[in-house]
Amino acid sequence: MITTVVWGTGNVGRAAIRAVDAHPALDLTAVLVHNPDKVGRDAGDLGAAGRDLGVAATDDIDAVLAAGPAAVVYAASGDVRPAEALADICRAIRAGAVVVSPALYPLYDHRSAPPELRDPIRAAIAEGGGSFFASGIDPGWGNDVLPILLSGLATRIDAIRCQEIFDYTTYDQPDSVRYLVGMGQPMDYLPPMVAPSVPTMVWGGQVRMIARALGVELDEIRETLDRRALDATVSTPAMGDFEAGTQGALRFEVQGIVDGDPVIVIEHVTRIHASCAPDWPTPPDGDGAHRVIIEGRPRIEVAVEATDEGGNRSAGGNATAVGRLVGAIDWLVDHEPGLYDALDVPLRPAVGRLAVHGTSATHGTGATHGTSAPERTPA
Repeated sequence: MITTVVWGTGNVGRAAIRAVDAHPALDLTAVLVHNPDKVGRDAGDLGAAGRDLGVAATDDIDAVLAAGPAAVVYAASGDVRPAEALADICRAIRAGAVVVSPALYPLYDHRSAPPELRDPIRAAIAEGGGSFFASGIDPGWGNDVLPILLSGLATRIDAIRCQEIFDYTTYDQPDSVRYLVGMGQPMDYLPPMVAPSVPTMVWGGQVRMIARALGVELDEIRETLDRRALDATVSTPAMGDFEAGTQGALRFEVQGIVDGDPVIVIEHVTRIHASCAPDWPTPPDGDGAHRVIIEGRPRIEVAVEATDEGGNRSAGGNATAVGRLVGAIDWLVDHEPGLYDALDVPLRPAVGRLAVHGTSATHGTGATHGTSAPERTPA
């Protein structure tokens, strides 16, 4: 079994605990937390697994990494603390672990990442022999492997558009929603997430990956931005009130341009309430969806709606993104130490995770693909 640590127990970490527990090749051996109130609580409780998992949460990072885990799911936020997240991830890689995480957006496509992010990761890999794979919770697969897979069904492609469309009414991430995305802020407040060049830093790498997979040379990457104010005050169950006249909806695009036309587009449409900007794209049903549209012949449109934690679409999106990351761990363990992206790491079937009478078909039986971590040496 591949000894695996989940670092962080927020929206992403909860899903990661469940995903590691369900994976037949992985053994959840530790959960790292920052909040002292969570220390000592069972991982099953923190992960909303519905049962105890026999792993008590700890804040002793040194002890957990000294035990030499084969893998770490780094689920702590990097949105407002990128330097700290980078330091934590490098620390785990230097301990020899395969690390998967959504925390460092620019490393989704490490080839275009700034050296100040990429170089410390490479140095940690050389020193400790670990690996790193980053993929997004927006979700990454919806902006890279899914459109690339669907492109193979087309005979002619005119443009590819990837959309995340979400209503954050039920979301529980006030720092990100209010300050990073700007919901509830005055309309003269510029949300850091959409400040000039930031969307390209975050999602430009995925535009470039799609272009690379299709053999397309981009002329440039452009950004568009639109914002709408709330007509009336709205109240959310997890984050409180959002006042009339403040930002209630945000729409932006990151466009890969060829011959003056946007041919590869990643678009985000987010609302704090469904009543805001009703003329913008909406999900087919419920409060969120991810959609890929391939304009060409034939025209292809696929919408993915995922729910988790009582029918919550945001939680479902997090869970699918985490599934991509956790599902890559045993593949990464079996390959050379290195810095990987979504085109390197295949999307693989969920071997051993078919539920039979409410339990995993093979989990707990010892049936794995790659039952232990091989010896790893730095590249």
